[in-house]
Amino acid sequence: MAPPAGAADTLPPETPWLTLTSDERGRVLRLSGAWRLAHLVPIEGALAGVAGVPAVVDGSALTELDSAAGLVLLRALGEAEPGFIGFAPAHARILAALRARRIEPLPAPERRSNPLSRLGRRGVDVGALLLGHLQFFGRLMAAFGELLRAPRRLRMRELVVQIEQSGLDAVPVVMLVSALIGVVFTYLLGLQAEKYGANIFVVDGVGIGATRELVPIIVAVIVAGRSGAAFAAQLGAMRLAEEIDAIRTLGLSPDQVLVVPRVLALMLVLPLLVFAGDAAALAGSLAIARPMLDLGPTAFLTRLREALELRHVLIGLGKAPVFALAIALIGTRMGMTVGRDTRAVGLATTSTVVQAIVAVIVLDAIAAVLLQGLDW
Repeated sequence: MAPPAGAADTLPPETPWLTLTSDERGRVLRLSGAWRLAHLVPIEGALAGVAGVPAVVDGSALTELDSAAGLVLLRALGEAEPGFIGFAPAHARILAALRARRIEPLPAPERRSNPLSRLGRRGVDVGALLLGHLQFFGRLMAAFGELLRAPRRLRMRELVVQIEQSGLDAVPVVMLVSALIGVVFTYLLGLQAEKYGANIFVVDGVGIGATRELVPIIVAVIVAGRSGAAFAAQLGAMRLAEEIDAIRTLGLSPDQVLVVPRVLALMLVLPLLVFAGDAAALAGSLAIARPMLDLGPTAFLTRLREALELRHVLIGLGKAPVFALAIALIGTRMGMTVGRDTRAVGLATTSTVVQAIVAVIVLDAIAAVLLQGLDW
């Protein structure tokens, strides 16, 4: 049963900011007092005590109204459109401006989740990332299958350019870093070997450790930071400029034009870079062997030939194409799927380097376990 016309709903006496009445127009919300920012907390409390949406809002008793209080009023009304009457011209203009802007309330701050839920979300994100890489790997294998059926589809010019950029241009830095690794590794082993008069066995450790493990990982990390990042940045910029869409419009496959030459080039040049790194690491070790270990070149090379079996070198070289496939796959996939803004290109490039380095280390660990099981 509706209350009689003019009857006021009971409100706490400590909230003088509004009165809710009913008449022939329906429920009328009468505002009073100075609705300003300084009184926002009690005003919000008074509005929270009003049940239902009024049909009319009467502002004839308002003495002041600023935008903050007006915004609180409009948010309390929600999507409803009651009639606004009795407002002074200045107050009406404020409400009209706020209603025209349609200012939405700020989202509530996200509740901090516990470590277990955060770990679960990270796990889901990593799983989605790995699934995306697996799907892209399937596309890449399909593209290689098409290339085997029609070798003329291979873009030789693009392949040669990528071989030069990923391989030849990387030789100086690879050889420099590998030579320094050989020097440092020899120095560290020599410090311990000298205590027991076992200087000659440093050659064994440097030869096997560098060719089988150290140099392939170091070279792959260099290539990941150099070529992997370049792939992501180049393809990301092309996607941003809609060049990839233009390739599709011409009826060509972006995988054949852009992805296959980069992956194939990196798989071809990385074993060569690892071989150059092996030579540089052994040369660096040889250079410091005489002053550090009192081993001349003849004694060093003779011991190296006795200790370093060919299988260790081949294992290191065999890892290179696998590392190259992982680096190129991650780099091209991140570039082909990057968001269409410059910030996303930067994030994709950084993510490519991190993912590629992690992938190289994981693959090397898997290879070490498998080879140990095979007694290789």
